[in-house]
Amino acid sequence: MEIIKELLYQNKIAEAIEQLNKYIDSHPNCNDEPFYLLGNAWRKQGNWQLALNHYLEAIERNPESPALSAKNMLMNILEFYNKDMYNQ
Repeated sequence: MEIIKELLYQNKIAEAIEQLNKYIDSHPNCNDEPFYLLGNAWRKQGNWQLALNHYLEAIERNPESPALSAKNMLMNILEFYNKDMYNQ
């Protein structure tokens, strides 16, 4: 996981996503951390739906996951964001 965290830190997001997907595929019973990190990676890519999906998976695996805070933050952003306001 440390290598993947370093990839995220260096903004090598596509590579981190690929490595996380490989890890999850080879460790189907893993804990919440890979899903939390994958959620962070998708959030950095701007894909909020995939980020939210992975945060929810992390929370399902561990209700005390840091993904809970990340999910709440993302929901606050999505609730605040109003596209119609910018299209007038």
